[in-house]
Amino acid sequence: METKNISIKVDNLDLFYGEHQALKSVTMDIAEKEITAFIGPSGCGKSTFLRCFNRMNDLIESCKITGLIEIDGVDIYGKIDVNKLRKEVGMVFQKPNVFPMSIYDNIAFGPRTHGVKKRDYLEHIIEDSLTKAGLWEEVKDTLNKSALMLSGGQQQRLCIARALAVSPKILLMDEPTSALDPISTGKIEELCDKLKEQYTIVIVTHNMQQAMRISDKTAFFLLGEMLEFGETSQVFSQPKNKKCENYITGRFG
Repeated sequence: METKNISIKVDNLDLFYGEHQALKSVTMDIAEKEITAFIGPSGCGKSTFLRCFNRMNDLIESCKITGLIEIDGVDIYGKIDVNKLRKEVGMVFQKPNVFPMSIYDNIAFGPRTHGVKKRDYLEHIIEDSLTKAGLWEEVKDTLNKSALMLSGGQQQRLCIARALAVSPKILLMDEPTSALDPISTGKIEELCDKLKEQYTIVIVTHNMQQAMRISDKTAFFLLGEMLEFGETSQVFSQPKNKKCENYITGRFG
């Protein structure tokens, strides 16, 4: 069995919103080109932790972080270009947040922001990103139509394509299917399975079946602490932590 390189290294991370401590001494290594799922009840710190990886918590004034997060060996809370970090660490949110513009311009937005001007290169990026997101065949003849005309599931795949258009290394997904129907959810799960051949994926999910289906590793959070982290098959079949076992078996949460 091949040993995967570490994509994200977290050491002794604490996060505070004012006086409230939302994350407590989290330490973990996330392997590249795997899907790592974060599970746990609402308010346990999963999404807060996910947003640490592209420094989205910087936007919250009262937020203070101590400890270390390294991506490919670089301390992302040191002196770095945050725009470059967010290019390398893409984000897909719970609800599709397409821009009120054409499908083409949604995908071209990121590359243009980062200096891509040539039309033929833009068109290559757009086709490639939509193909990777499993959407090209559905929209290739309507690229100039508004993205708002797409279904919810198509909009979410468009958001994934938009994240891929700037060539990230890591894709963060914050409950990406919670607003979608079962068929659209299945398409996005299949997509994640393909995308991990090229990208490191970290997903927050309330759906434990989803974590079991698609993730390689699973971390269980409760009240800001990571109580369990390991191979998904082990976490779900033989959890070492009693609270994790109670959550998985439906005794709380």
